[in-house]
Amino acid sequence: MNIIIVGAGEIGRHLAASLSREAHCISVIENDPVLADELEQSIDAKVVCSDGTSVSALLEAGVGECDLFLALTSSNTANLVSSSLAKNLGAPQVVCRVHPSLQREEFLFDFKKTFGVDHLFSSERLAAIELAKFIRNPDSLVVEEIARGRIELQQVEVDAKSDAVGKALKVLKAPERTRVAMISRGAAHLVPNADSVIEAGDIVTIFGEPRKLKTLAERLHRKGDGDAMRVVIFGGGEYGFSLAQMLEGSECRVRIFEEDENLCKSLVDRLSNTTVIHADATVVAELQEEQVDSAEFFVATSPRDEDNVMSCLQAHTLGVKTCLSLIHRADYADAISSSGRHFGVQAAVSPRDATRREIERFLTSDRFHLVKKLPGAEILEMRVSEGSIASGHMVKEVDWPAECILVGLLHVTHSDVPGPDDVLQTGDHVYAVVSPKARKAFVKLLG
Repeated sequence: MNIIIVGAGEIGRHLAASLSREAHCISVIENDPVLADELEQSIDAKVVCSDGTSVSALLEAGVGECDLFLALTSSNTANLVSSSLAKNLGAPQVVCRVHPSLQREEFLFDFKKTFGVDHLFSSERLAAIELAKFIRNPDSLVVEEIARGRIELQQVEVDAKSDAVGKALKVLKAPERTRVAMISRGAAHLVPNADSVIEAGDIVTIFGEPRKLKTLAERLHRKGDGDAMRVVIFGGGEYGFSLAQMLEGSECRVRIFEEDENLCKSLVDRLSNTTVIHADATVVAELQEEQVDSAEFFVATSPRDEDNVMSCLQAHTLGVKTCLSLIHRADYADAISSSGRHFGVQAAVSPRDATRREIERFLTSDRFHLVKKLPGAEILEMRVSEGSIASGHMVKEVDWPAECILVGLLHVTHSDVPGPDDVLQTGDHVYAVVSPKARKAFVKLLG
């Protein structure tokens, strides 16, 4: 693909290097001469040293012929302006990075329509989502997000004591707008229908809004006493704040350690159910004084990778059950994720890698995007095309193929597991679990 990237900072440089290795044709616009020169010497890409909001720079980079335009600077203003210009100059797909505070205002103002952006994302929020899924769903075998993080996928093993054992899906009475979309039984994998029966030991793949899905997952598997999960977050910056905000509605007791007094005051004003502690979590005595050893999770989200790793090590030594760390360098994150358990870190999350996975959905010339492969099936994302068979019809009116289950419907900024009376509109994004033999029919209905 022909891809233009505006901004060669931490995120942009990592993505440019990664995509150039995959034989994509990359052009990068970077205003800083030093960064531009370093990038030109290190990767196979066209580098334009200029302002990304300059029309002449966009034209020099070939914006009219590109397949994908990525605005990845650290400035909301620069990214939104360059995205708007790129769309008006002919870029077919425009993706824009924004600060999480702006993304939280999407329900107040349609930034995408106003600036001609196809997709808005925040790297901070993406990393927080990755960290949150370990905490919200500790008993799940797999946890992923679809529909821009608003719908969750979980895989759980059905306990023999679950009241779902022996029941067909049509009588299961699962929470509204949740789906059982895959049943794995030994070596057999089934995209189920209404008559499919759940058995003890099955691995089931379920979808839904996280809070509703939690109820279904606990019914199928979890046998806990319902006590609130105790979570300690080191760092009250945007990563820590975003994570705390996500966990406040998930029956978690959250405490944030932050050494900046002014930031502590801001956190107290913005968070309604989180305890903010003015202290340095890299100091063992501070951790001991606040009885961190009683927490189930310790999550390090400070800007400094070395502090994150060392604080996790200290928390683990004190007795914290599970430690998670934000690691900005993607190669360090991979190393810690693979061997970190030896010194107490269950997983390390890199904002750069989280951004790379988010953008992968646009790196295809297919009419659909492969979200995830499952045993015997795959999760597909596809846009409802104008004039397609499904456009303008309710879900129940469409003759969906066998072994195809709709698990997500994204309309502008709203998303949910679709119900039978939901109307599919041109431009909506549909997510479905589809067997290989049902893929062609599914694509034909929406294309």
